[in-house]
Amino acid sequence: MMVRSERWQNIAKWGATPAILIIVFAVWEIVVRAFHVNPLILPAPSEIFVRLVEMLKGPTIWQDAQTTATEAVVGFAIAVFVGVIAGVILGKSRLLEISMRPLVVGSQVVPKVALIPLFVIWFGFGISSKIIIAALMGFFPIMLNVQLGVRSVDPGQRDVMRSLNASKWHTFRHLELKSTLPYVFAGMEVGIVFSLIGAIVGEYLGGSVGLGYELVQTLNNLDAPGLFAVILLLSALGLILYFLVTVAKRLSIPWHESTKVE
Repeated sequence: MMVRSERWQNIAKWGATPAILIIVFAVWEIVVRAFHVNPLILPAPSEIFVRLVEMLKGPTIWQDAQTTATEAVVGFAIAVFVGVIAGVILGKSRLLEISMRPLVVGSQVVPKVALIPLFVIWFGFGISSKIIIAALMGFFPIMLNVQLGVRSVDPGQRDVMRSLNASKWHTFRHLELKSTLPYVFAGMEVGIVFSLIGAIVGEYLGGSVGLGYELVQTLNNLDAPGLFAVILLLSALGLILYFLVTVAKRLSIPWHESTKVE
């Protein structure tokens, strides 16, 4: 009975999401067909999937997907590098954090969309401006989580390490790093999504290649099935990037509660 119960739990766990998606698409198809909804307003899923297959057969969409992924990943890598350094520095210096907080928060309050024309002027219409936007979008959640992680280290454990005459390197490696890594990956999980959004918005408003640019093209051509097909591709790309970050998290901190799978 226990084996059968575990089997059903595994089936429910892995089959729930596909089942929900199938039900949603089936209801969507039925409603569109039954009420004769205008395809320009809401195309049927079957039309969207046909258009998606047509796009995938051509080389252009793969090049656009590669461009968007490159912009998001490079921007995300910059955000992780700068965000971790900034988070550690601000987390260890309370005075510096208080003095820098208005500047950091103010830089995030400014709508990134308003900065895109400026970045286009500075860095051109190529991928450089999109990478900068992706980095800015992913920086704040990473920095904030790292800062919180640095401050979450138990003072009692620091005292124990100090009583054992542990060096600063050993204290960092065996205590501070292990305590901060879960927060780093929590910020990375949010940051990769924001970086992808930044790359898409940059392409949408000031690009000539990428999936964001494809959104503009399908919109200008009143190609509703194509628009939904590009959105599906963007969703798939976002899921892949998020999955890779999650895998890196499981490999890096397998001992943490957030990575344990029942």
